[in-house]
Amino acid sequence: MSDSKKVDGWGSRLGVILAVAGSAVGLGNFLRFPGQVANNGGGTFMIPYFIAFILLGIPICWVEWSMGREGGRFGFHSCPAIFGAVGRNRFWRYLGVVGIIVPLIIYMYYIVIESWCLGYALSYAFGMIDLGENPADYTARSSAFFDSFVGMNQDGFLSEGLVPNRLLLWGGVFVINFILIFNGISKGVETFCKWAMPMMGLCAFAVLIRVLTLDVATPEFPDRTLLNGLGFMWNPKPAADGGPWWMTLGNSGVWLAATGQIFFSLSVGLGVIINYASYLKRDDDVVLSGLTASSINEFFEVCLGGLITIPAAFMFLGAAGAVGSTFGLGFNTLPIVFEYMPAGRVFGFLWFFMLFLAAITSSISMLQPAIAFLEEGLQLKRRASVALLGLLTALGSLFVIYFSKGMLALDTMDFWVGTFFVFVLATMQVILFGWGLGIEKGMEAAHRGAEMRIPRIFSFIIKYVSPAYLLTVFVFWCKQNVPKYWQTLGEGGVPLYAVCLIGVFFLFILLLIHIASERWDTVSWDGESLEDGL
Repeated sequence: MSDSKKVDGWGSRLGVILAVAGSAVGLGNFLRFPGQVANNGGGTFMIPYFIAFILLGIPICWVEWSMGREGGRFGFHSCPAIFGAVGRNRFWRYLGVVGIIVPLIIYMYYIVIESWCLGYALSYAFGMIDLGENPADYTARSSAFFDSFVGMNQDGFLSEGLVPNRLLLWGGVFVINFILIFNGISKGVETFCKWAMPMMGLCAFAVLIRVLTLDVATPEFPDRTLLNGLGFMWNPKPAADGGPWWMTLGNSGVWLAATGQIFFSLSVGLGVIINYASYLKRDDDVVLSGLTASSINEFFEVCLGGLITIPAAFMFLGAAGAVGSTFGLGFNTLPIVFEYMPAGRVFGFLWFFMLFLAAITSSISMLQPAIAFLEEGLQLKRRASVALLGLLTALGSLFVIYFSKGMLALDTMDFWVGTFFVFVLATMQVILFGWGLGIEKGMEAAHRGAEMRIPRIFSFIIKYVSPAYLLTVFVFWCKQNVPKYWQTLGEGGVPLYAVCLIGVFFLFILLLIHIASERWDTVSWDGESLEDGL
């Protein structure tokens, strides 16, 4: 399909870069990344992190940008159609189901967490978070507030005041997402990201300046200084057995954590970038644009997320308070920090409002691949596609809200889709680009209109190193996680139901791909037959 026939697209190069960066910059940058660094060797963690960034993050990013733009030449914007065009085989279309399922399922639980962020921001704005007068009670009261807010202790919609605290917030956030996606790529996604990304940066800088200017050391705790907080975050730590720091690099779990963080932070393997890139024009630069979007994300993650969460927690709570899970740090520990911090109510609002902006720029990107598939595969109009997608995601999201006890439904969906299938999709993409399309042809396509050339070494990396790296990490990850997780499957009922939900959506999207394939088989664009490939 020629560019003139496209009914939607990016209005500017800056817009697409900010949109892709917005899809990448999310909760993982500000909550997951600091926790991974603190829990996996401090500065030692950054060695496998940057190796994964160079051997996986950047190459897969260029692969997705290039394949997306090439698919867009044929008028395709969904992962199944683009896979089929690039791979020159109907079989690849069905494998492309993962590129629809991954963002679709992640959205169902991500939007719930997004509503928590907005809820906490509003709670700080209106003074609704009260941890009491006694610092000894802060930890217990912060945990109790979070547990009640998310329904941690009981399943159901009406437990622990969930109607005002979750359903209304969730409904409002859900509507905002669909209003933005209904307005399309240029007027919806691009316009919002042009506003949200700078606002997010301002909020992050405000909180960062507050943290970097804190002086909370006391005679009782003289070591709780800013420099020690930064050192706790970034200095290499001894290995778990007390050995030298470099022994940590022999722990496969650290490499798995670093690789997983790169996937989370860059949004590779989610099916989002390949969709966004499909709206580019034939000669739009994908090499420099992809590198720029990745660099923006790394700045938010390393330079902002890495300098706020852990150092602040260390200064007020010490080493024991500066480690923990993503949710533990974000929703339990930081409220305690803001309680100690001068003007903590203001900075608590800025922090959680920033997290909300980071989350919503990511969540709208997760809707776009499915919208594109419904419109091009089933020939639905925008109203019909938005309505159908809204119904599907609302049902899945309400499932997560209802089964809130212990966050079992959320954790199960995140395990299988947010981690397992992300590895699968990323592996399929590099194999399709390097072997299905062919690395020479792929690089030629990537360099069309490029203002810089990809170093030649990356041809070797994309074709051989990245697939081998991914498969190795994937095997170790499965060996480490799947057996013990499978043993608990069905305990309490909810995890099994969550797996069944994923399976139902998987089969439903496969059926829709089969229906769409009947139409795609009869279509050629601008006189180029899809049977001839790209």
